[in-house]
Amino acid sequence: MIVNFAESAITTEEELRNIVGSPHKNVVNKTISVIDEHCKNFIARSPLLFLATADSKGHCDVSPRGDEPGTVLVLNDHQLVIPDRPGNKRLDSISNILSNPQIGLLFLIPGLDDVLRINGRATIIKNDDILNQMSLKGKKPLLGIGVDVEEAFIHCPRALNQSNIWNRESWEDKEALPTLMEIFHAHLKINGVEVKA
Repeated sequence: MIVNFAESAITTEEELRNIVGSPHKNVVNKTISVIDEHCKNFIARSPLLFLATADSKGHCDVSPRGDEPGTVLVLNDHQLVIPDRPGNKRLDSISNILSNPQIGLLFLIPGLDDVLRINGRATIIKNDDILNQMSLKGKKPLLGIGVDVEEAFIHCPRALNQSNIWNRESWEDKEALPTLMEIFHAHLKINGVEVKA
């Protein structure tokens, strides 16, 4: 059954605020426009970030980026660079940035329920001096995602805490789940592509 979401849609800020309310002033004022020492420390220890982009038409994408802690390079109090290592060549995030530079980042540290959120404007760069500083196992990234930071703030631990994400006892049994290849082949089949095992 297809649901018509428009029938119960919230369409104005006023209607939204009447239901949810307004944030405490400290929640609003915690947002800063610089990469301070606390942000730098968090980024230096984070091996995983999520990169949110959208193209010029508003089509969105979120991409996980994993690397050794400290691989994201903080250039100064207002700029950082994310290495773009060789991958599947889809270039979803990169293509989006070319048409719409606004991005959102979530930095995570394993075992920590707090999340660092950064929003800003991205530029795809090929500056060898910068890329060489982010080499991994002797190989520099093909490209970098330069970010001019507009907002930075620590997000409360509620989501990660309630999800119990770091508690191994809450994890699914891997043997009960389909493998990546099984899912990949099933999705290819939906698109009419048969892969022989």
